[in-house]
Amino acid sequence: MKRALISAFAAVALAVSGGSVATASEGAPPRTTHGPCQYTQTPDEPPARPVPLPPDPRRTPSRGTVDMAIPTSQGPLPLHLDRAKAPCTVQSFLHLAQHGFYDRTVCHRLTAYPTLKVLQCGDPTGTGEGGPGYKYKDELPVDLPPAPTDPTGARRLYGRGLLAMANAGPDTNGSQFFVVYGDSALRPNYTVFGTVGADGLTTLDKVAARGIEPTAEDPAPVDGTPVLRTELLRVRPSCRH
Repeated sequence: MKRALISAFAAVALAVSGGSVATASEGAPPRTTHGPCQYTQTPDEPPARPVPLPPDPRRTPSRGTVDMAIPTSQGPLPLHLDRAKAPCTVQSFLHLAQHGFYDRTVCHRLTAYPTLKVLQCGDPTGTGEGGPGYKYKDELPVDLPPAPTDPTGARRLYGRGLLAMANAGPDTNGSQFFVVYGDSALRPNYTVFGTVGADGLTTLDKVAARGIEPTAEDPAPVDGTPVLRTELLRVRPSCRH
């Protein structure tokens, strides 16, 4: 299953894997953690890198923020994770980071649609199809304003600097995420779990300015591989509040 934020008029795609588990034998249901996040293995989509299911305590930490200091090949990309907005998502992201899942991975997709301007990362395969071998529930935003470019009111403003999860449909979050470098209009189907720091916006602007690699079919694409290869060198928490 291709995991991608498709267009301003479609959706993002992604997969998942997860924590303290019930064992399963061949032919039995996939293993699922017992806490509120219910991280569930995806046997048909094995992990791009070996990683266990995330911890899933009875009470998922839901207060405070976690700062991530992420050096990339194009400059710093600091992230501020918000536990209150998406506790299960932050729990999974930290788990993957602590296991080195994101280290030396490339942000494989840049979009430059008029209403969708994002850089998508988090797939060790660099194809848009890789994930951690588990999935988990959506924690959808309820406080995003209507997108001013959408007269129907169905889409919301995913503003510049937001950090959100890509997915392949409802409750299919995994490891892929996207950072918004320009205001975008999307249906509120993508979990928002933090923001990008000021230095990270500078890095995103640099990557976006160089654009997307042309292809034989499309010499001026608005969706594809960034010209500037952007590699996440090391993803670790730097501070917890």
